[in-house]
Amino acid sequence: MLITVTRTGGFAGGERTASLDTECRGDRLQLERLAERALSGESPVGQVPVPDGFSYVIRVDSKLVELQDPYLTEDQRQLIDTVLAAAA
Repeated sequence: MLITVTRTGGFAGGERTASLDTECRGDRLQLERLAERALSGESPVGQVPVPDGFSYVIRVDSKLVELQDPYLTEDQRQLIDTVLAAAA
């Protein structure tokens, strides 16, 4: 499973993209379950972005979800943090 996170916005207005391939990871099953929960979680529609907040696009294989701070579920936040940290 290929998981890609793109984060934009924030105070500096920059963009950061990171990808994680679960295929060769020891925690593969946990990450894939987390990704499934993150994509199936609530994604509030029509929420107004907060000043200097981040916007996210999470792509898991061919599925895509667009999210904004602070309107993230715990699973979405954990997946974002894991993917961005793995690419650092």
